[in-house]
Amino acid sequence: MSRLHDARPSRDVAPPRASPIARAARSQPRQALRQLLELAAIGALAAAVHWLWTTRVPDATGICLLVVAIALAKTVYFLVENLQHILLATAHEIPYHRFLGLMGVNMAQITLSFALDFWLLEMADPGSFSGFAAGLAEGRVFFDCCYYSVLNFSFFGFGEIMPQTMPAKIVTLLEVVLAFFTVIFLLSDFISLKNSLRGGRD
Repeated sequence: MSRLHDARPSRDVAPPRASPIARAARSQPRQALRQLLELAAIGALAAAVHWLWTTRVPDATGICLLVVAIALAKTVYFLVENLQHILLATAHEIPYHRFLGLMGVNMAQITLSFALDFWLLEMADPGSFSGFAAGLAEGRVFFDCCYYSVLNFSFFGFGEIMPQTMPAKIVTLLEVVLAFFTVIFLLSDFISLKNSLRGGRD
């Protein structure tokens, strides 16, 4: 009887913990869904502001101020999200190449988001940026805004397109600050930040 009793599995034994790779794999679908929802929210915000502009309810100044407020809110959100990504990578031991992929998608979101902001500013107040030829179709202006946003985020800044109004300068500055934090501070010193965060938990 004692042998049979000893052969029974103990209820106090903790189940085996999932490996870091397994935990990271489970979190990937949630991250992908979250980023898709973020893209949808960014597009919906831009569409709402564009609709307001077409209805002419607020004037150009009101639209520009609204775009600046939204850009500021998105900057804070992306800063917090970038920190969450590095905390996630530290907690789950996500490999560096997976972390880079996650951040790459995040950077694409940022550049697209600011491209929409630049486009809305130029549509609401033509002349917000220099370098746009007169009479360009909205689609061509949006392409040029994407081009400008990517150059801004990557610090190339060829100078073909330049902000001229105060709202345009503020939104451009917000993207540069976010790019500096993401590319220079976060990605380039990922290992040091990860070790520092891990050390703080020990």
